[in-house]
Amino acid sequence: MNNRSEFSSKLGFVLAAAGSAVGLGNIWRFPYLAAKYGGGLFLLMYVFFVVTFGFAIMTAEIAIGRKTQLSPIGAYTALNKKYGFIGVIASLVAFLILPYYSVIGGWVIKYFVTFLTGGQASTAQDTFFTSFIASPIEPVLWQILFVLATLAVVLKGVKDGIEKASKILMPVLIVLSVVVAIYSITLPGAMEGVKYFLIPDFSRFSIQSVLAALGQMFYSLSLAMGIMITYGSYLKKEDDLEKSVKQIELFDSGIAILAGFMVIPAVFAFSGGDEAALNAGPGLMFVTLPKVFNTMGMSTLVGSAFFLLVLFAALTSSISLMEAVVSTVCDQFKLERKKASILVAVTAVILGIPSSLGNGIWSEFKILNMNFLDLMDFITNAVLMPIGALLTCIFIGYVIKVKVISDEVKISSKFKREKVFTVMIKYIAPMCIVAILVTSVLSALGLLTL
Repeated sequence: MNNRSEFSSKLGFVLAAAGSAVGLGNIWRFPYLAAKYGGGLFLLMYVFFVVTFGFAIMTAEIAIGRKTQLSPIGAYTALNKKYGFIGVIASLVAFLILPYYSVIGGWVIKYFVTFLTGGQASTAQDTFFTSFIASPIEPVLWQILFVLATLAVVLKGVKDGIEKASKILMPVLIVLSVVVAIYSITLPGAMEGVKYFLIPDFSRFSIQSVLAALGQMFYSLSLAMGIMITYGSYLKKEDDLEKSVKQIELFDSGIAILAGFMVIPAVFAFSGGDEAALNAGPGLMFVTLPKVFNTMGMSTLVGSAFFLLVLFAALTSSISLMEAVVSTVCDQFKLERKKASILVAVTAVILGIPSSLGNGIWSEFKILNMNFLDLMDFITNAVLMPIGALLTCIFIGYVIKVKVISDEVKISSKFKREKVFTVMIKYIAPMCIVAILVTSVLSALGLLTL
């Protein structure tokens, strides 16, 4: 057994893992998908998938990390030498996501600083976002700042860096979420948005809405990125693993729901429930919301608070992404933590530049009709993550057997949902993952419209 860092408390682990799960996926991606796919219906399906599918995969990954006390590549290899490549896929996902995630994180810093300095009126202009991301220099500078902020935490290690940062960022993030959500739902006309978000309309049901909710759960919980295996390797044997997963699910779903309350009622209040505003897609946060804030009283304060919240969420996830890669580099190449962290940060900046320039001077260069950032997002979230999760399910269900994971969980808890875990890992999760993978690829190829 190697001399490995540990979280000083279960709370520290839960807040760090929840921080990883609570990122741009919750604050940025969840509201626009909920708006697009039926509000309450999407929310219902999302929560169902979190407590079934998400529970099973997350439990498996954390258990693998705690059992082996290794980062992803070493963990899978330790359990079965022939299957170390699953760990390679997981590590590759985190390595590829970090650069373009940092680009988006840089955008968030830009908006936060703009609102903080009283420039909210400019963000409400139709051309602000597109002009900003098309610039060859400015977005890269903000991206570098975001990477440096992430590096500063990771350099300090597990207890003094990740755990301490999570204990500060997560409570502040929750408080800010509640404040902005309350403000949003009290706007004139916002209650129609609340009803849309909370009350399922089953007439809106479609296979696309099911797949969107399933895909969002996958993205949001940081599954198949090697993160939960890495964090699990820092978890003490006596800490209740099943209870920890339940608490992470609660944090993740809670913040996603608060994000829905922050965004959807505000858009209803601003647009009168206009379908065009609800279907703004990925631009909802960067294009539509600044217009909403600009029409409100105290727009500087509210907009600054919102984008500070988004920045905190983005940082907690980028910290976990960088940590997963740094941990792998340290384990595989025997580098000391400081050198590995700086190497990963520099690489993230360099690899992130094409994702930034793809919105501007390299915008004509496209693969599968996608710019570089969208391509990296597609490769990681629509292809590599589902493949990694599918292989993990097969590995646990049919190679090392479910009992290996169940026994690890039972070291610290009774494993009340063991039957759900077994059925999900062996039968239901693989089928759902294949559905995500096939539909995502066919959609990207233009053979299926979602």
